[in-house]
Formats: sequence, structure tokens, C-alpha cells
Amino acid sequence: MEIFNVLNFDLIPLTLRLAVPIALAAIGGTLSERSGIINIGLEGMMLTGAFGAVYGSFLTGSPWFGVIFACLAGLIIGSIHAVLTIKYKANQVVTGVGINILAMGFTTTMIKVIWGKEGMSGEVNNLSDVSIPILKEIPLIDWLFTDQSPLTYFMLIVVILSWYILFKTNIGLNLRAIGDHPRAARISGINVTKYRYTCVMLSGLLAGLGGAFLSLVQNSLFVQNMTAGRGYMALAANIFGGWNPLGSFVASLIFSFAQAIRFNMIGYNIPDQFIQSLPYILTLAVLVGAGRKTRAPEALGEIDE
Repeated sequence: MEIFNVLNFDLIPLTLRLAVPIALAAIGGTLSERSGIINIGLEGMMLTGAFGAVYGSFLTGSPWFGVIFACLAGLIIGSIHAVLTIKYKANQVVTGVGINILAMGFTTTMIKVIWGKEGMSGEVNNLSDVSIPILKEIPLIDWLFTDQSPLTYFMLIVVILSWYILFKTNIGLNLRAIGDHPRAARISGINVTKYRYTCVMLSGLLAGLGGAFLSLVQNSLFVQNMTAGRGYMALAANIFGGWNPLGSFVASLIFSFAQAIRFNMIGYNIPDQFIQSLPYILTLAVLVGAGRKTRAPEALGEIDE
């Protein structure tokens, strides 16, 4: 049956691979919004990180320096968002949209300035996949430890570590208190401003790292608007996941599964426009459906005086 040609075992490793950039940005969004700061700018942070990764690899010849550049680029954009929304109390939604527009214009311009091309950079050294000895011999899960990007393993570590910190430590307890009752948290002696700056900047760093995966793992170059809405998918995954790192990861897998199916549906008698739009249709459906059922941090979007 044709459906078994679309739904096969190969979808599992492909789904995990496609989930990496979405999950990293989604967890960044979770951290930011748990501190009370809406982060619609994940798309721009991821796009800037993708550009920074290629530029760093271009300058140094090392993809690992590209990863560092991506993290720094995301951190800088995250810092801008933090300063505007926390210090100057700018509208968080407007600031996030502005960051997305700025990232698009900046990266498009810099492609022309640095490489003299329209729409894409030159090719650079990419980040090679790795296999873990012994573990890659284990039946059924051997694929998880064979020819995977180092960033895939890092993403899994981030998922577990962020969940543990958020729900099993005093730091996470303080952060959740800030997201729900920032004034009470401040009165109890918690440095609300410090937590917020840290979380928003970390969200930029993680989104930038997600961008590095797109440009140095899935590709070997930067393409104009190569994030193609993944930052918004990450935002939706954060909401669908209930502002929980594990939930965000599972939601990211759902979105990436829709992308993986898209690749397997090529060649069938299905309109290409529908295949291309499938992940975005799912994102919209999740936002409409899950947005009504999940409970956001009570003080999300509010900056107490």
C-alpha cells in the first residue's frame, strides 16, 4: 500500500534531525516566556544565528567557530530584545516583530556585502556527523548513535537539563514564580530583572544555535530567509508544549514529522502546494487548538513597575 511507502522507519531519524532547530528555539522561548517576556523574535534570532554560523566558518575555515559565531549572534539579538522590553518596557510583541524584520534585512544585505551574491552565500565547511562507538551497535536504537550531528546530542542534553532545572531546582522554582507573580517574587528577595535578562539572552543563544544547525548541518551555506518560519513553529511548539521543555520537544517532533512526511510524499499524485504547506497548516491548527487549552505564565507580557 502506498501509505506504507510514506510512513516508514526512515521517518524516525529524519524527524529527529528536522526537530533539532525547532526544539532548540522552542526551549529558548520556554525560558524567555517563563520569565514573563514574550519572544516572537525567535525567527529573527534563528535567522541571524544561521548567518553568523556561515560567516564564522567562512572567516576561520572551522565550522565549530561558526557554531560559536551563531551563539554570539543569537545572544546579541536576544540582548537587544531584553534591553528594549525589560529596561525600556517596549511592547514585547512589537519588539519581537521588529527583530524578525531587522534580521531579514540585515542578513540579506550582508550576503551582498560579503559574498557579492543575491540570495545566498558561498559554500563553507559544514559540521560533520559523528557516530558513537559501542552504542551504535545496539539493536533498534543504533540509528540514534550513528551519523548524527553533534548538535542533535546537544539538543537532547538541553531538553533534559532545562526540564530538570525548571522543575527540580530552586532556580526553576524562582523562575516559575517570576512568570506568575513577579511582584511577589521581588518582595521575597528574588532578583527578577537578573532572571529575565538571563532567560531572554539564553533564548537568543539557543535560537541562534538552532540556526547554525540549518546552515552548517542541513546545508553548507546561508540562503535568504532559510529559517522559513521555523522560529514561529518553535513559538507554537512552546505553547503546545505548555511552556515545558519536554512538552516543547514533543511538539517539535510533531512539527518535524509533518516536514518529514512532506519529503516522502514527493512523487505522489498530490499537489506540491499542499505538500509544501503541510507543516504550516499543522502549526496554525496547533496554535488555534492548543492555545485555548494550555495555561500560560500568568504575568506573561507584563512588566511590573
